[in-house]
Amino acid sequence: MKLIVMGQQAFGKDVLAKLLETGTDEVVAVYCEPDKEGKPVDPIKEFALEKGLPVHQPANFDSQSAIDTLAGYNADLMIMAFVNVFVPEAARETPKLGSICFHPSLLPLHRGPSAVNWPIIMGSTKSGYSWFYPTDGLDEGDSLLQWECPIDPDDTVIQLYFNKIYPHAVNSVLTVCDLFRSGNPPRIVPDEAQATYERRCTKAHAQVKWHAPVHQVYNLIRGTNPAPGAWTTYNGAEIGIFDSALVKGDGISGRVREISEDGIAVQCVGGRILVKRVRPAGQAKMSASEWAAQIGLKPGDTFGT
Repeated sequence: MKLIVMGQQAFGKDVLAKLLETGTDEVVAVYCEPDKEGKPVDPIKEFALEKGLPVHQPANFDSQSAIDTLAGYNADLMIMAFVNVFVPEAARETPKLGSICFHPSLLPLHRGPSAVNWPIIMGSTKSGYSWFYPTDGLDEGDSLLQWECPIDPDDTVIQLYFNKIYPHAVNSVLTVCDLFRSGNPPRIVPDEAQATYERRCTKAHAQVKWHAPVHQVYNLIRGTNPAPGAWTTYNGAEIGIFDSALVKGDGISGRVREISEDGIAVQCVGGRILVKRVRPAGQAKMSASEWAAQIGLKPGDTFGT
């Protein structure tokens, strides 16, 4: 089959590399976002140029010329590996078999741009990914295939996405091509009653509320690690919170209960959070014990002040 690969960043690059490495199908063109001033070249663009592939970076597909250029490749299928640019039906249906798009959730759950963060924050016990037939709706359409994995109790975004979802999803692009090559690719119709939409997870969502139940606080910290990063305040200064653990203990919420080489134990409702790694404003990440020594933090001090 003749393929157009549309994507961005490391995932798009690795999907492209997997297809080129296998060599079963011919990649005729690569599409990615326009270059951003002051930002490094997108890895998928850099890799595609190294391989001598034509690269296109339209800001949108509003013009007929952009559609005509896409159609000129006479592709069989367009593989959309993480795409931020809206791709209208006229572009999606240009290849003979249409387009297929990747999303890192079990659709129709967690439609939206932060699909790896929110399941962790919400305390879900499973996640995965979907390859789906995109429509004009946000992450809407029937699925071609889905893959499920557990969210372990201590998983962060890094562990869930990069250790579980990412490697399996990159390899799965070969299955995607096989299913289309078979001539009868499946369609899994979503149960719209189960659909959820979440907005982008931002700093505004990542502020720690120490008076909340301890598991809720812990889920927030690991569901925003490494980005956008959970945070709190101490004496008016912001402190980013990254690696942490659940520990037992009672007391007044928000109070520092214990400081050790392992970190800072902060009381919540029903237990404590052992903060292991922090980022003080204007500084690099450091161990929580190092920061505590640096500012003279002591048991009884209060976070969120």
